[in-house]
Amino acid sequence: MNLLTVENISKSFGELVLFENLSFGVNKDQKIALIAKNGTGKTSILKMLSGSDKPDTGQVSYRKGIRVSFLEQEPEMDPDLTIEETIFASDNEVLKVIASYEKALANPDDQDAYQEAFEGMEHHQAWDFETQYKQILFKLKLEDLDVKVGLLSGGQQKRLALANALINKPELLILDEPTNHLDLEMIEWLELYFAKENMTLFMVTHDRFFLERVCNEIIELDNGKLYPYKGNYSYYLEKKEARIEQEAVEHHKTKILFKKELTWMRRQPKARTTKSKSRIDDFTAIKEKASQRRKEHEIQLEINMQRVGSKILELHKISKAYPNLPILDKFEYTFLKGERIGIIGKNGTGKSTFLNILTGADQPDSGKVIKGETIKFGYYTQKGIEIKKGQKVIDVIREFGDYIPLMKGRQISAQQLLERFLFDRKKSYDFVEKLSGGERKRLYLCTILIQNPNFLILDEPTNDLDIVTLNVLESFLLDFPGCIIVVSHDRYFMDKIVDHLFVFRGNAVVEDFPGNYSDYRAYEDSSAIEIRVGKEKAKEKSKELNAAKNTWKKEDKGNKLSYSEQQEYKKLEKEIKKLEFKKGEIEEQFVTGDLSVDEITELSKNLSEINVGIETKTERWFELSAIME
Repeated sequence: MNLLTVENISKSFGELVLFENLSFGVNKDQKIALIAKNGTGKTSILKMLSGSDKPDTGQVSYRKGIRVSFLEQEPEMDPDLTIEETIFASDNEVLKVIASYEKALANPDDQDAYQEAFEGMEHHQAWDFETQYKQILFKLKLEDLDVKVGLLSGGQQKRLALANALINKPELLILDEPTNHLDLEMIEWLELYFAKENMTLFMVTHDRFFLERVCNEIIELDNGKLYPYKGNYSYYLEKKEARIEQEAVEHHKTKILFKKELTWMRRQPKARTTKSKSRIDDFTAIKEKASQRRKEHEIQLEINMQRVGSKILELHKISKAYPNLPILDKFEYTFLKGERIGIIGKNGTGKSTFLNILTGADQPDSGKVIKGETIKFGYYTQKGIEIKKGQKVIDVIREFGDYIPLMKGRQISAQQLLERFLFDRKKSYDFVEKLSGGERKRLYLCTILIQNPNFLILDEPTNDLDIVTLNVLESFLLDFPGCIIVVSHDRYFMDKIVDHLFVFRGNAVVEDFPGNYSDYRAYEDSSAIEIRVGKEKAKEKSKELNAAKNTWKKEDKGNKLSYSEQQEYKKLEKEIKKLEFKKGEIEEQFVTGDLSVDEITELSKNLSEINVGIETKTERWFELSAIME
């Protein structure tokens, strides 16, 4: 069943043509992602779908009567309303049904109106609306419903807007960067929610893990054309590569044909027959096709950055806390050459504060940060670039540097760096205020890199960047010879770039995990399974002990054990139960996750000793049981 039809839409801004004559449709149960470079029209298409903008030509039409919700990238909400008031102020059909029902209750004489309102409540399952919206808000960590929107962080406001969209139970949900400003826990919850809910999705997102796990179709806008792929992100990558290879073959054939037709044209055929006129007309199309080139950039730089000395960065007993919010407690670490560290953790656990302490933008309450004399930080923050009216793109980057030195005396100019990050020469001389949000983030990244740092610190560098730019950034970072610290919710990006993780658990607990994000998730999942299996085994063993004990009590077999053996038997039962209880307590501590590395080591040692004790005592218990039989 078709829910949305887009026919021959076009959009231009002055001389800039974003796209022309694009057509596609969205059918029930499809989960579609739109992929394109920043500045090529993704946001414009979403605005047309939401009705906040109109195409220059063509039309967008929805199936009559369907419920549609739209999640904006930067939601606008009344800062003076509370979280709960925002829910009730939304354009939600269920709220209209509830209002009609309350009106009908106030006029009991109108039985027809009451019956219609009652049936509306039944149809929309509106009786449990309060329970439903509170469940979603609590899942999204918005428990205090009386907090005003103006006091919420950007991430909390995004979650509230997401809650509003989900509570509407739309048949079609349109999402613009739904994972921006969400922590990993929230993103994974959203993946599971979309997997189980019968909801049609159309989204723009740069989160490639999210694409892989949620979407069943991808539409790519490339060089003004749409290419559909009936599969997830892995399928898209495979088929796109095959498409580009095929295009290269066809382009080669077209160039050969162009040369042949050019030779014919130069002969200046005198007989202007219908056939020759048609061939001349075709020549123009062949020439245009032969002249087309793909603008693909691969970053392969041998950066000649400032020499890194033996001392890089040392943290000695760093502590930091805000009222009722401990961030670090005597944290120690010595950075090594070429380290690539990822930082993960829930929002509010102190990740950005930690980066500010490293760079000196914030000071610890106690402890020392010792920076090597040769270290030059490049710090990409979430604030982005400060826009100056009338400033051009090339002027922004030249404020920070004119070139990056490469090996063997070569260098890369500011203009060349911009080109590598997908700003062509024409775009380089555009005014900064004309850039899209993603393009501004890309420019900000270039201003960091042109300074030739040897220690890169990137705080959420992937927010608002398109997938093409992310691939370029990843290529650059893989070639980067210095140290890298990355805070990111982009799991695909983290897997590709980092070697190990600092896991911020909250309450000043920071763990050093040896592996990337996928390794960490596999470890966490296996630990949870081991704990569950351990508990189940403990229950089964306890049942066996109780069953054997009851049998022993029923049967008169005391004469087969000496008095001391009978006492030992009883004592073993009590000791095994105590050890099982201690084991359960330790396993529960592992589940909570609020542990330091030293505490985990100590608890693991204790757990191992307890397991040995249980095994030894249980074996002796079975020996005595066998004598009694």
